[in-house]
This record gives sequence, C-alpha cells and structure tokens, in this order.
Amino acid sequence: MTDVHGNHLAKVRIKDLLLRAYIGIKEEEINNQQDVLINVALTYDASEAVNRNEISAALNYRTITKQIIHHVDGNRFALLERLTHEVLTIVMEHEAVTWAEVEIDKPHALRYAESVSVCLQAHR
Repeated sequence: MTDVHGNHLAKVRIKDLLLRAYIGIKEEEINNQQDVLINVALTYDASEAVNRNEISAALNYRTITKQIIHHVDGNRFALLERLTHEVLTIVMEHEAVTWAEVEIDKPHALRYAESVSVCLQAHR
C-alpha cells in the first residue's frame, strides 16, 4: 500500500440526527414537540489518529452526538436560529475542532415546503 503524506485534516459529518424538541413561538409549537433534523460537519487534524490508529488519538464524535442529544431532545427553543447556535457551540467546545457547520431542519414548518432550515458556521 502506498503511504500518503501530507495534510490529514479530517472532515466528519453527523448526518440526519432526528430529535424531538419544543421549537417555535405559536401556542401549538410551545405545547407539542416537533421533529428537528440535525446535520453537523466539522474538521479536525486527524494526523495522530492516522499515525497511531488508536481511538484515544481521534476526535470522539460519539461524545459530541450524545451531548447534542442531551441538549436538544425534549427541550424548549423559541427560534431555530438559537437552537442552531447552541448546537454549534457544543461542537466548537471541543478543542480539536477547527471548523464546524450546523444545519437544523424543521420539517413542515411552512405549508407546501418540506422543511425550513438554519445553517451556521464557526472556525478557530
């Protein structure tokens, strides 16, 4: 196998994390949980993970996912923008993360539309 040298900037994607939360400002939204679909993309330097081939050298995206679930599932948010910001903050709290993008969809938020989404990015 040919050894590849160079940048080991890994891009990790957490796709279609489906959770339920109270999201919105209308009475129906305040009283009833709704689906939210969360997508996260992040980058980190995976050089140590590639070289050592050990879980302790890699970014633990399972931990990040559990933190997002704990924060979002069953909780209340008035605005999709705020929820997206809070999830992005959770991701960026991990020192190894150099860039992240969070997009959260609220299915059927608008008549005739499959969903409405808000996307935010951050970097170090």
